[in-house]
Amino acid sequence: MVPYDPAVELRDADLVLRGWSFDDVPAIAEGCRDAEIPRWIPFVPVPYTERDAAEYVEACLAAGPERFPFAVAAAAGGRLLGSIDLRVNAMRTGHVGYWMAAETRGHGVCTHALRVLSRWGFDDLRLGRLELVTDPDNRASQRVAEKAGFRREGVLRSYLLYPDGRRRDSVMFSLLPSELQ
Repeated sequence: MVPYDPAVELRDADLVLRGWSFDDVPAIAEGCRDAEIPRWIPFVPVPYTERDAAEYVEACLAAGPERFPFAVAAAAGGRLLGSIDLRVNAMRTGHVGYWMAAETRGHGVCTHALRVLSRWGFDDLRLGRLELVTDPDNRASQRVAEKAGFRREGVLRSYLLYPDGRRRDSVMFSLLPSELQ
């Protein structure tokens, strides 16, 4: 397994996946204040503060060998566009999570980032499977997964636990190395 290194950068055309920095804190806080982020990611605090963002960066920088968190940024100028994270389990399966800033959504950035991360996961980490889950109502995230080549597998009943105690189903998507686009 390749150990996590926040200095690793994955570049492709106008996009770079890079390690987090405390310079990202204001942009993370701004991005996560968008109501769409905690709507679909139940563990994102509301309201989201710069302290929350700093704690997130701290956790990312301290990531162990099973977690690979990346800032998604514009290659030109370095503007933060979103986040994509890969967690690897003992079965060599990677679980992907992501969010994009409001102004970034709908322009193919998330799909591009997911393809870049997927290729790296298969080629460099030698993973045998990638998976991601979305809320059944999060059509945008499902489109991202499908455009990146992930296949819908089914519904995981009562999979997500929200801070208020509600449970929600999730839709499971997966990608195998032979399916990478």
